Amino acid sequence: MAKLFSGFHPKTLRYLATLKRNNNREWFQENKQRYENEFLAPALAFIEAIEKPLTKISPCLRAVPKKTGGSLMRIYRDTRFGKDKTPYKTNIGIHFRHVSGCDVHAPGCYVHVEPKNVFVGAGVWRPDSKALAKIRPKIDADPAGWERASRGKAFRDRFELAGDSLKRPPAGFAADHPLIGDIKRKDFIGVAQLADDTIFSDTFLDECLSAFRAARPLMRFLCQAVEVPF
Repeated sequence: MAKLFSGFHPKTLRYLATLKRNNNREWFQENKQRYENEFLAPALAFIEAIEKPLTKISPCLRAVPKKTGGSLMRIYRDTRFGKDKTPYKTNIGIHFRHVSGCDVHAPGCYVHVEPKNVFVGAGVWRPDSKALAKIRPKIDADPAGWERASRGKAFRDRFELAGDSLKRPPAGFAADHPLIGDIKRKDFIGVAQLADDTIFSDTFLDECLSAFRAARPLMRFLCQAVEVPF
């Protein structure tokens, strides 16, 4: 039986804000219990609570309440390649992946909790070259379907298309293509910003589910493009 989830506690945002000011291993280890109580426990409770209702949106989306290897993204940053060497992320990232995918680049839904930056997302973030080679031609071949998926009223009322784009049209597409702005995208995601205090409410889980339902046309279009079920 899933645990009841009545919203995140303000302590969670305070922990994240304090971690941002003290982003070092010594502070993190000294405050490991706060990480367990104020970050890990509520995030896992949220994932467990959303697990069953999420399958009604799509049986292909997975909510896995595990400390590692599940829907909760690691707090530890990969510092190998970037200039920022701080060891910890200062947000809670929860990714409900498609059953066919094994990483954040697969189609899925996302919840982001960070002071002054709470949002939900849906779509495909940074698809690889093989996926791009299917998504862009799908938009070209079915422009009306893409318009319905990405600009339909239910989606538009909640989401904005976001992410990075190429500066020039990709090979094989003309600069004057009617949808060249979308074809140039490197991310095919919708983002819906929420107020911080939304996460403290017992309706936060329902708010996320409602947003994910509104994103179903986008998710269905992208899944069809990359040839996976939805």
